[in-house]
Amino acid sequence: MFRTPTSFARPLLLVTLLLAACASTPQASHERDAEAKEFRTHPASAALYVYRPDASSVEEDSVLYIDQRLIGATLPRTYFRVDARPGKHLLHGLGHDAGRVEIDVRPGEIYFVSLRVVGGQSHFALEDSAAGRRGLLACCVLLENWSPGQRPLLR
Repeated sequence: MFRTPTSFARPLLLVTLLLAACASTPQASHERDAEAKEFRTHPASAALYVYRPDASSVEEDSVLYIDQRLIGATLPRTYFRVDARPGKHLLHGLGHDAGRVEIDVRPGEIYFVSLRVVGGQSHFALEDSAAGRRGLLACCVLLENWSPGQRPLLR
């Protein structure tokens, strides 16, 4: 039986989604974590800090995307720092995870988004600067952002 190139698309997409869901994200070095916690910005971009303050005993992870770009798999008591162009950005999960929030960012500004995962669903909340800094400093360690084309590490 002859198979067309498009008949391979669905299985390939399924494998890609499964690999993304099983991805683990490496923890950043102590130096990079300390540097990110200095809360510096770039004049032409905004700094987004997405952090998971929950210390649940269940190591429930979720996959974080910003504007359909994979950032990484989140875990309790971790965070990501992402530099973003000014404008609207959508933070969201993958597949059945319907959690999402859209934020409009300005250059030179810092934004804090807390993320809680309950029952496989992401719950995002934009935090004010003081509460976001306190929450992040009290709980979290930096995870490395995924680079486009980076191969996932399977657990």
